[in-house]
Amino acid sequence: MMIKEFFDKFRQTQVGKSIFRRNYEDTPKNRMLAIRGNVFMHLHPIRIRHGAVKLGFTWGMGGITFLLFLILTISGVLLMFYYHPNTRDAYLDMKDLEFTVPFGMYLRNIHRWAAHLMVITVMLHMLRVFMTGSYKPPREFSWVIGVLLLVLTLLLSFTGYLLPWDQLGYWAITVGTNMARATPLMGHEGPFGPELGMTAYNDIRFALLGGSTVGGNALIRGYIWHCIALPIVTSVLIIVHFWRIRRDGGISGPR
Repeated sequence: MMIKEFFDKFRQTQVGKSIFRRNYEDTPKNRMLAIRGNVFMHLHPIRIRHGAVKLGFTWGMGGITFLLFLILTISGVLLMFYYHPNTRDAYLDMKDLEFTVPFGMYLRNIHRWAAHLMVITVMLHMLRVFMTGSYKPPREFSWVIGVLLLVLTLLLSFTGYLLPWDQLGYWAITVGTNMARATPLMGHEGPFGPELGMTAYNDIRFALLGGSTVGGNALIRGYIWHCIALPIVTSVLIIVHFWRIRRDGGISGPR
């Protein structure tokens, strides 16, 4: 009751009136206006099917994936305070983080395991959507955005592999980018690549590494992709995904 009284008094102040611009009496119309006028509540549909929120149907994998993305964002920002993206300091920074920085090992493990779990939950979410036919009309657009988010999740995991600059990351990126040489049209060993003038010094592998070998240029490019470019694109697509789900009437329910 004290919280309610404080909130009611706050709404009568000049600041409160500038934030809450309507008198929300408990009526169906005002409840609808409160949802439409709130940027956070606006993500949710006004009504959903009764069976659509049952755990046996939804698995909750979409929400869990978004929660893991938030954990990865926060932990990743904290890790950036202790990391230098160059070949001289990257591995040493990781070791300092594990053995010198207070709770550094917990922070790195939280980021690492959240990344592994996010890949798993995204795949389970896509499996659930496919098995329940939730990709069918009118939800084709949501499905396409979801597939793009799956690809971005894998790219985030792949680019993060190189940042510790250890043997595992070095050879994982080496093998992965060597596969890019066989990309159709864009790889110098791929179909139609040589015909388009692709060589080992101008194809997609060269663009990914910033050179012909895995070195300092590859590390800084992986750092920028992992910490700036891919998270921004992923965040935008997550917003579009949530908005589209709301426009389609919420989580798809069983027929």
